Amino acid sequence: MAFELDIGFQSAAGSKAVNEDFCAAMLPAPGYEGMGAIAAIADGVSRGGMGKEAAQTTVISLLRDYYGTPQTWDTTVALDRVISAQNAWLAGINRRRHPAMGLTTLTAVVLRGQSYALAHVGDSRAYLLREGQTRQMTHDHAVDHPDFQHQLLRAVGAEERLVVDYVQGDLQVGDVFILLTDGVHGALPERRLKVLVDKPSAQLASEALVEAALKAGSRDNASALVVRVLGLLEATLEDESRAAQTLPIPARLKVGDSIDGLLVTAPLADNGINVLYQVEVVAPTLSTGVSSLPPEGALAPGSGKQYVLKTLHPARAHDQEERAMLAHEAWLAKRMQSSRAADHLVRIHADLPSGQSRSAFYLLYDWHGGETLQQILERQHRLKLPQALALSMQALKALSRLHRQGVIHRDIKPANLHQGEDGVLRLLDLGVALSGREPKSMRALHAGTPSYVNPEQWGFNGRLGAQAGADAPQELPDAQSDLFALGATLYQLLTTRLPYGEVLPYQVGRYYRDPIPPSRHNPEIPIWLDHVVLKAVARDKRKRFETAEEFLLALERGASRPLSAPQATPLLQRDPAALWEAGLALSVLLNLLLIYWLLFLPK
Repeated sequence: MAFELDIGFQSAAGSKAVNEDFCAAMLPAPGYEGMGAIAAIADGVSRGGMGKEAAQTTVISLLRDYYGTPQTWDTTVALDRVISAQNAWLAGINRRRHPAMGLTTLTAVVLRGQSYALAHVGDSRAYLLREGQTRQMTHDHAVDHPDFQHQLLRAVGAEERLVVDYVQGDLQVGDVFILLTDGVHGALPERRLKVLVDKPSAQLASEALVEAALKAGSRDNASALVVRVLGLLEATLEDESRAAQTLPIPARLKVGDSIDGLLVTAPLADNGINVLYQVEVVAPTLSTGVSSLPPEGALAPGSGKQYVLKTLHPARAHDQEERAMLAHEAWLAKRMQSSRAADHLVRIHADLPSGQSRSAFYLLYDWHGGETLQQILERQHRLKLPQALALSMQALKALSRLHRQGVIHRDIKPANLHQGEDGVLRLLDLGVALSGREPKSMRALHAGTPSYVNPEQWGFNGRLGAQAGADAPQELPDAQSDLFALGATLYQLLTTRLPYGEVLPYQVGRYYRDPIPPSRHNPEIPIWLDHVVLKAVARDKRKRFETAEEFLLALERGASRPLSAPQATPLLQRDPAALWEAGLALSVLLNLLLIYWLLFLPK
């Protein structure tokens, strides 16, 4: 469902000569849909005579400047930066005036993805009408005394440092946000709001609120802003991150346990960070009095459709960075569902098939029968040439679509390539993928499986040689990193070996030599394929394939248009210290000969 809002507002001076209230809303421009929509209401303080100007400039600057903040910022961070800047400007002006003139209240709401963020200062109010119940979401920053009820404790422009109240929550279709100045909420009891906003449109609802307040005897400016949520966008990264930090991590599950209507049928994997379970939907069964049947409310297997539940290991439950990484995976997997890359990815479920709400933070993926390429290797020892080529070409098509979306998988290996029973090869595990929106700690992480990591990520550079790797700067992964890993995977599928040998987790990659041609390990491999594989895993990044399309084209053309044989890397380029080492060896040899001549040859 598309993000759809119905917004209406009304403002009247009432019995006063000047209307110092101001309210407005703004929808995102094309390209900024991820920022959501923002609405705000302000009530200028009349005692200084510049309340109208303060309210107008505060609301207008907030609406305009909000869309100038980076999309990667949390909504509350963006609001706080903009409101603080406006407050500093107003406070600077008021510092030169006595008494202060430009003061205002402010209540603003941002609807973004599937969540809202509310900012509030002063005694204007925000209410949320949900499922027939009205709830006040703000607290008045005013003196709690009948004689001083309009004396504000906080206002924009009053002091150089402003404390803003923030409230965040989930959005639902049908939610109604009601923003009011004190000229309306001071004259109307909360129970009437539900009745007054029950109109065909948000505009009619806002007009009804103001009209009712004036009829009730309001002696202040009266303003109302109503926002109805008619449809939601897919969850944003901010939504996922907030869920990751607020929901608990499930306790260790075993076969037969259930969570949110999902029955655990088998454990799948546990790497100490993430835990995966196979689950299926269960349904409540009613007791019929027969003792062998489950009691009322018990859970029984449902349709038999299976899923994969992925969550953090309970020992990592308090690791905020790991939570943020799993939230990024959830957001990225959902975002990819609307792209062509979805054909080669496992579908993730935003809503539980059981119809229940999540009580804990976890990801739910479809289950596909079949095997990973690692399992096929363990069963067959080595893949036949046509099978290895077909799987590699499918993987390249999947990577091509993923890279076009600006996503780097970062952990391509046989265990993360799954051949389904439907014949489709899928990329598994987006847990360390880069999207440009990932947490900084995740971007700096040296992720991936060491044996498939390209030399640049270890600090090795083909132009400087292997010995420069210890001090050379490490490069961030890019599309060529995935292609190198796939080249190493193809090498392994054909030969059961790795081009540069196996690298254990506590070791550093070794790139002291060029890879042995795969045909030396498997005579069935043709020369043209030798050249393709060696190009894919070349030590020097400049000699490798630049795009998945280029790699795929080389495999499709095969022997009809073979690549030229890759040139061996010169010894001095592989190891610049080799000349010095040879000179040292020669010097030692000459000195040994000299010693022998002095000691043993006749004088």
